[in-house]
Amino acid sequence: MDWISRFQGLSNLSKSLKDQLTAETKIIAVPKNTVIFGPGKSPENLLLLLEGCVRVSQTSESGREIVLYRVNAGESCVLTTACLLSYDDYSAEGVAETNVQAAAIPRRIFDRLVSESTDFRRFVFSAYSKRITDLFVVIEEVAFKRIDIRLAQRLLELKNNADIVQATHQNLAVELGSAREVISRQLQEFQRKSWVKASRGEIALRDIPKLEALAGSS
Repeated sequence: MDWISRFQGLSNLSKSLKDQLTAETKIIAVPKNTVIFGPGKSPENLLLLLEGCVRVSQTSESGREIVLYRVNAGESCVLTTACLLSYDDYSAEGVAETNVQAAAIPRRIFDRLVSESTDFRRFVFSAYSKRITDLFVVIEEVAFKRIDIRLAQRLLELKNNADIVQATHQNLAVELGSAREVISRQLQEFQRKSWVKASRGEIALRDIPKLEALAGSS
């Protein structure tokens, strides 16, 4: 399987390094809802996603969960990279949101290529820096952006062709790094204004223009 060509940063590797990666890397399949890694565990491989999506989230001591980012096809996990580089354990959880297929590069191969190959090292740190920038955006949004604006934006992102969002209040709270009670109160306010109609497990968007105006007001 020519999986290397799916990652632009690996195309510059020499033929010998590509052959080494192909020979040493396993292609793995992970079923939907599988916990791929979690707090206290040490990474054994760098996973490069070929298909599917992995959700990476962190839970506080109080039990509040927040989605940090998602890893999609053609990407790697920045937390795994950080743990491999620092020989540290995971501090967050990665769960397969869909059936996942990935190329698993063993730690010993990762260590060797980071040390010996400028092109591989550039590939690793380029992906790392981009994801760190994304994480700063998450921190900024959680810390400084109004929850009503963030909720409107998320509802618009999640809606299907029928303008329905299939999500519970708890799901939305996790996505936005907030408490379920806060999300419930804000949805009640949206419903009072006739912008949405909330029922068990789904939210019908009744006034898209008003939600779009709020979402764009940041």
